[in-house]
Amino acid sequence: MPGDSLNSLSPYHPVVIEGAGGRDTRDPGEVAGKIADRLVTHWAGRSISRPPLLITQGDPLEPRGISAITPRVAQRLNVLRGLVCLDEAIAPYHARDADRSGVVVEFRYSQFEAVLEAVRPGAVGALQVAVDEAIESKNNRRHAQGMPPLRDYFRDFAMLQEVTKAACRQLCGEITVAHTDAAVHEFSVTSFYTVGLALGWIEREEMMMGY
Repeated sequence: MPGDSLNSLSPYHPVVIEGAGGRDTRDPGEVAGKIADRLVTHWAGRSISRPPLLITQGDPLEPRGISAITPRVAQRLNVLRGLVCLDEAIAPYHARDADRSGVVVEFRYSQFEAVLEAVRPGAVGALQVAVDEAIESKNNRRHAQGMPPLRDYFRDFAMLQEVTKAACRQLCGEITVAHTDAAVHEFSVTSFYTVGLALGWIEREEMMMGY
């Protein structure tokens, strides 16, 4: 399954749900129910033409947070799941520890990078520059607040997040991005969604904020 053909995505409408991990102390079943209901309403207003496929990004299964919420959303909506993980050369543990329940297609980050480069040569480099600038800005704010800089892994996971969404949208021509929180923490990986918006890979109307 790892390295499935990218053509296997084309029959679907990709859905990416972003949110906090274990620090989200809310009941995941309750959150999933509300997200699922709001997705149904969101799609009713947009008339999506393909069955949804919920794309997850390698989160290991935990009792709370995003990895507990996404499978419950898939169950509520009765949709299949896709998985994209960092290549083993970047993070050997990422694919190894990923939750694969209900997953029917699986990809690696480098496959999605290639999609963006084929569409717009230099796209990945431009995205990396934007992510690095965002990290520098966040670290400056953290320093002013007496906080340590963001961990190094933020760069890899911010790139995974934004490349995944951009590539899925390019491959399928449409996407839905849903947040589990109404207010995104400024120092979270989720907060890098503004990078994809600014570069035009994702449109604001394709996003659904949380509650």
